[in-house]
Amino acid sequence: MTTDTPVPGTVKAAGLLVGIEGLAGIAFAVFLLVDGGSLPGGNLYGEAGYFVVIFGGVLACGIGLLLGKRWARGPATVIQILLLGVAWYATGPSGQPAYGIPGAVVCIAALVLLFRAPSRIWADGHGVTDDGEK
Repeated sequence: MTTDTPVPGTVKAAGLLVGIEGLAGIAFAVFLLVDGGSLPGGNLYGEAGYFVVIFGGVLACGIGLLLGKRWARGPATVIQILLLGVAWYATGPSGQPAYGIPGAVVCIAALVLLFRAPSRIWADGHGVTDDGEK
């Protein structure tokens, strides 16, 4: 049974990182619409819409974590693992380490925060605070 426990700082910090990722993805979609007209081929509206939907979900998970919604921890974890793969691809095969390395650092930081003891205990619904006190 879950109880109303205070949201640990680790969860809020992870929510902030995930929310920033969501906002960055939506900003990229706006960039595609504004400056993407010079790119050859493709459907810019469809691509921008895709990014808005996907990163809107990422933003929703970040907001959920900031508000202390336990449902957001699982999807946020999966998102970080997927984005870590994107960061690896940007760093290696795409030859864009200026994008990939910072992206990987943010993903790893969010994963560490989501798997810290206070975050896990909070997600399980137990009444333990950041200090480890009941």
